[in-house]
Formats: sequence, C-alpha cells, structure tokens
Amino acid sequence: MRQKITRRGALLLGGATLAAPSLSRAQRADPRVLRFVPQAALSITDPIASLAGVAVNHGFYVYDTLYGLDAQMRVKPQMAEGHTTSADGLTWTIRLREGLFFHDGEPVRSRDCAASLRRWCSRDTFGRTLGAAVAEWKAPDDRTLVIQLTRPFPLLLEAMAKPGTSPAFIMPERIGNTEATKPLSEVIGSGPYRFAADEFVPGSRAAYRKFERYVPRQEAPEWTSGGKVVNFDRVEWMMMPDQATAAAALQAGEVDWWEQVGADLIPLLRRNRDITIANGDPAGYMGVLRFNHLHPPFNNPKARQAVLAAVSQPDFMGAVTNSDDTAYNVCHAFFPCTTPYGRAPSPDPMAEANLDRARALLKESGYAGERIVLLNPSDFASIAPFGLIAHDLLTRIGFNVDLIATDWGSVLSRIVSRKPPAEGGWNLFPVWWSGMGIVTPSQNALIRGQGDGGWTGWYESKEMEAMNDRWLSAADEAERMRLGAQMQDLAFRDVPTVPLGQFFIRTAYRKSLTGMLEGPRPVPWNLRRV
Repeated sequence: MRQKITRRGALLLGGATLAAPSLSRAQRADPRVLRFVPQAALSITDPIASLAGVAVNHGFYVYDTLYGLDAQMRVKPQMAEGHTTSADGLTWTIRLREGLFFHDGEPVRSRDCAASLRRWCSRDTFGRTLGAAVAEWKAPDDRTLVIQLTRPFPLLLEAMAKPGTSPAFIMPERIGNTEATKPLSEVIGSGPYRFAADEFVPGSRAAYRKFERYVPRQEAPEWTSGGKVVNFDRVEWMMMPDQATAAAALQAGEVDWWEQVGADLIPLLRRNRDITIANGDPAGYMGVLRFNHLHPPFNNPKARQAVLAAVSQPDFMGAVTNSDDTAYNVCHAFFPCTTPYGRAPSPDPMAEANLDRARALLKESGYAGERIVLLNPSDFASIAPFGLIAHDLLTRIGFNVDLIATDWGSVLSRIVSRKPPAEGGWNLFPVWWSGMGIVTPSQNALIRGQGDGGWTGWYESKEMEAMNDRWLSAADEAERMRLGAQMQDLAFRDVPTVPLGQFFIRTAYRKSLTGMLEGPRPVPWNLRRV
C-alpha cells in the first residue's frame, strides 16, 4: 500500500439489504457498457477551469496529452511522435504523430496544441511557471510545434506529462483560445471517448461513447501513457446519493466500478466474492485545510499558525479511514510522505498538538471574535469528516465558526469568490489533493506563492517564488532536494495551508472486469468484461 516513489519519478511530478438504484434488465445485461460511480458529482466539464479531481478524471476520457507517464513515472510520448532540443536548451521541437483527430472530425494540428498549452499555462501551477519562460509558441506546419524559451527549462516535458491537478490536455484551437477561468461551452477532444453532451445532467449523470477514429499507441498501457485501447462502446457515470446506495449497487451488479469506497464499507464489500478491493492513487491523498489569505483573520500568519499548532493529524486521518492505521500516514510535510520531498522538517512544528500554544498565537494575531466561514462538502465522504473535526478544533481554540455544510459543487463555486465572507466569500475549507499532483515543489499548489495567479486562497510570497526559480534551475538533484526543504520550511512559517496527513482510498470493482490499471487516475482503457 505505502509504496515508495523514486526520486527520478518525483520530478514529474452483513448490509446486503441496502436499497440499490434500479436499472433495466437490458442496461444491466449489456456487456458493451461500463457503469462507473465517480468520486463526486460532475458539474463542471472543463478540466482546466476546474481543479476538481472529478473534472480531471473526465478530462482523461475526452482529451489526450502530448506526453504521459508510465508506471515508473518516466515521461513517454503520447500524442507526440518525439522531440528535439537545441544545444542551448532554448528551443524544443515536438513532432505530432499521424492519425490524430478531434471528435468533430478535424485533424489535430500543431496550432491546436499551441493554443491549448497557452490556456493551460495561464491556469496550472506548474504550467504558469513554464509559461513565464516561453517567448513564443510556434506552429511552422500542421505536425510541428516549436516552443521558444527565454531561459532553459529542463523539466518542460515533466510539466506537460504530469497527471495531477490540471494536465496539459489538447483541445481544438478555437476552444484553446478561451480564457482559462471561463468554463468551456463545448467538450471536444481527441481522446478515446467522446462526451455525450446530449445526455449530461450536471450533478447526476454523464455518458461517454467510444471514439472510433482514435488510434492507440502500440505500447502497453501504463498510467497515462501507452496504448489506450477501449473495449467498451460506452461508459456511464452514475452519481449516487450516498455511499450506502453505491455499495448496494455494486453488490447487486448494477454498477461495475466504484472509484472511491467509504472506509466503513470496505469490510462489507470484502465479504462479497464477486468484488475486488484495490488501491487507488499510489501516492495517496493529502488532506489539507486551505485558508483565504485575502480577508481577516487568516490574512495574518499568526492566525494560520494557531490552527497549525492545534492540529493532531491522527484525529483527521482516523475519521476518514475508519481508524484503519494501515490506510494512512502521519505526514508532517507538504508533500506525500512516500515521495522524496515528503519529509518532516527539523524541528518539526507539528510534532505535538498544543492547544494552549494555539490560543496564545490567536491572541497575538489580534483576533477579536469575528465570525469565520468554514465550508464543508457534506456529500463528499472522503472530505466531509475533515470539516467536522476542524469545526470542533477551531471552536476550542477560540474562533467563532460558522460551519456551512453544503454539496461539493456549491463549495467549488464559492471558493473562487474573492468577496468578504459576510458577502458570500469564505475563510477556509478542507479538501484533499491527489499525491501525484504535489510531488515536487514547482507543481505543489499547497505552498506556491503565486498570489492572484495561484490556487484559490491566493497566498502570495515573492520569497517562495524566488526559491522556486532556483529549484527549477538547480544543477543537480541534491541541490533541488536542498531547495525543496527550504521551500517547505518557509511554508511551515507562513502556513498557506495546514497538512492533515496522507491517506489511501480504496477502489472496488466487479471481478468480471479484467485489465484494471493501477495509477493516479481511474481510466477505463485496457478494461474488459469476462
């Protein structure tokens, strides 16, 4: 379960009586249809405008990337045929492979890639760093993309290949030219599945149809690389009202695959001989509390330090894993503790939770009892426990907390608001990040100080960004490790985010499915029904 990820790789990045939803016999019997229960309701279908994991998973069905990662976290060409780099490292030339088409019938051209990458660079944490080093995106012919840099950027391919947060998905030029913060009105990619827009009911159901013109690579599939061979004509995403309903549907054979199983239901499902319980993301998930740095009280680092001083990670981890200590790591780091950068600093500021210290820091901050808004997604089983524990902890420290429990879609809509909390804004919220999305300093939105251009909460630090620049230009791995530790030390002083620990979420599927690929994303290719 707690497998280690190599340093090289890190650079990339009883209850059977429950009521089940009813499907018609024809639906249940159709072997060409894969029925999937996603981690949360899909409401926004743009994986660049939305950083929600469910939107990114949807993106891997519909879109493709120039490069992907294999199971050893090595960069592999995907849409790309290959590339060359100039001797000074300032010119990268990428050649597209033949036979690439978008779902609307148009061929994929290099200018589509240029527009898509520009949009991605304006939104993604690692992408923004790359974009700042790009002088020009050139498309000298339909199959050649030239990236002209102002300075060497050795990790260019790693940035494009990373599967976490917002991957560098390729879209038609007209779509790629859309402002990144504006959700797309049409979903057209060149990936192995077409999005069935006519069947989409936001927050309820989504469907995907096999794209017959997709030409898979000839290599074996691994993670987000290799041959994406699809054996199902159709995939249906079925959003469930609760975990019990999902478990019952899986047991009854009315769904084939449940992406994220609630920890308390694992013993029940293990007793079913027709169900396999497997690991999800190999780097796990990092639970965090994210602050809004624009408004009091968390625009004051003392108030943020107060929360950090009070947190005991086992309390949060036990709640989300049903106290299964094999399913989590106490991880006093801003990186997954099964990866090279995931090391607690010395001295460790989280070594012992101290409520008295937390109350003293809160008093030093000048906090005067104003109401703070804590958002919590009550319908997201692997996040909601964090909010409940945080509410209790914040109250005991001395905060006046207004806990707003709502659906995940509403949380996502509200956390992009910069308004004061009393006017529909917010102060903090719990969430988790896929470990693969934060394995290196440059892509780690938990600590990057990009301000208005960074992750919601808008932490700004010129010192952090200067360190990141030095990390990117470091001569060797040892220097990158040293700088990464310095960046983490600064994060523990500034506390842009509070780490709650690293945990692992199981996935469950019917044993009639074979070819399941373990990796950072729940992808449907290579799957068959037997």
